Amino acid sequence: MKCHRKLLITITALIIIQSLTSMAFAETEKQKYIVVRSEKEFEIRFYPSAILATVYSNASTYRELAYPGFRKLAGYIFGGNESETKISMTSPVHMDMDSASMSFVMPSSFSEENLPKPDDPGVKIERTNDLYVAAIRFGGYASDKDIRNNSEKLKTMLEQKGISWYGNFRYLGYNPPFQPFGRKNEIIVNIEWQE
Repeated sequence: MKCHRKLLITITALIIIQSLTSMAFAETEKQKYIVVRSEKEFEIRFYPSAILATVYSNASTYRELAYPGFRKLAGYIFGGNESETKISMTSPVHMDMDSASMSFVMPSSFSEENLPKPDDPGVKIERTNDLYVAAIRFGGYASDKDIRNNSEKLKTMLEQKGISWYGNFRYLGYNPPFQPFGRKNEIIVNIEWQE
């Protein structure tokens, strides 16, 4: 009986955490893009230029990059900047394992002119170009193996479709670490695309 009660409490707590996380996630600003073409297992998207706060490291694994990178970027958006401005979290978080970089997309209400300068010189503010990318989605908690396998899968599918890609395959993470269910992850890569 005691075991059943503990299980019920645990399940109830997980449901509450998941519900609160889902509500908060629904209100989080998502990076804008347009789906240009949908295939069975991947999409072609157009991403307009965006401002990113980025940190670079010498990490060689997902975990080595994720936690310290997130901490530095969170410090910046939680007020670690010249005006102590709180900047809303957006989704997704970008990670490039080849360049060992992690980036937060800045909310669309900011421009280079009104975005505060980071206190930490390791946080770089960068603007992306307009990009066409191919994207593949997978669930669960991401790992180095998932990132590698899905990058290879996307590469193979692009080659089969005769779509040219360039640059690094990058990971996009959409959910906070404490969200146990309904997790969304993607791998993207720049492609040569003409409308």
